[in-house]
Amino acid sequence: MTLRVIGAGFGRTGTLSMKGALEHLGLGPCYHMLEVMNRPENADAWYNAAQSGKADWDQILSGYHSTVDWPACHYWQPLAAHFPDAKVILTVRDEEAWWQSMSKTILRNFQDGDEVVDPARISMRRMTRDLIVERVFGGILDDRDHVLTAYRRNIEAVRAGLPKERLLVFDVAEGWAPLCAFLDLPVPAAPFPRTNTTQDFLDRMAERKAQKD
Repeated sequence: MTLRVIGAGFGRTGTLSMKGALEHLGLGPCYHMLEVMNRPENADAWYNAAQSGKADWDQILSGYHSTVDWPACHYWQPLAAHFPDAKVILTVRDEEAWWQSMSKTILRNFQDGDEVVDPARISMRRMTRDLIVERVFGGILDDRDHVLTAYRRNIEAVRAGLPKERLLVFDVAEGWAPLCAFLDLPVPAAPFPRTNTTQDFLDRMAERKAQKD
């Protein structure tokens, strides 16, 4: 398998809905952070990629046709170079809506923290803290303007770094039409996936903590 679609948008921009959409269109399996949670042994490969600046992308993403969300979105540039025929989708969202969702979910989860004893979960936590907390947000999670600056910077970098014909800047609220036009695929009859609301995320985290306890 080789990647056909690379997601360059931050988490909480509808990435899980995008994962569902891409898989419905036949562009799956799609690699999302949930894949790392379900296979935490992969966390070390992503962590090592961040430290060395090098990675065996064919091995890390073996079996996948597309990616969205962290950790892969952080590497959109080397992935786009390694898979030159892949198209890139930059998921975006209203800034205030994104901040409200991000601050209540991913950022709060990092700020609250928890005691991690399972070796696999330790690797997962190490990777996500290094990549998202430190490399993306510079260790500052509670400053709205700072976090939004990082969000804007990623959008600007992706827009500037790719030719227009290879990039779709996409809000999942737009539904199937622009996505399918970009991918040259027919529009499905099924509704566009709508998943992973803020409450869905919080419920999933609560369930994981309950299982640990």
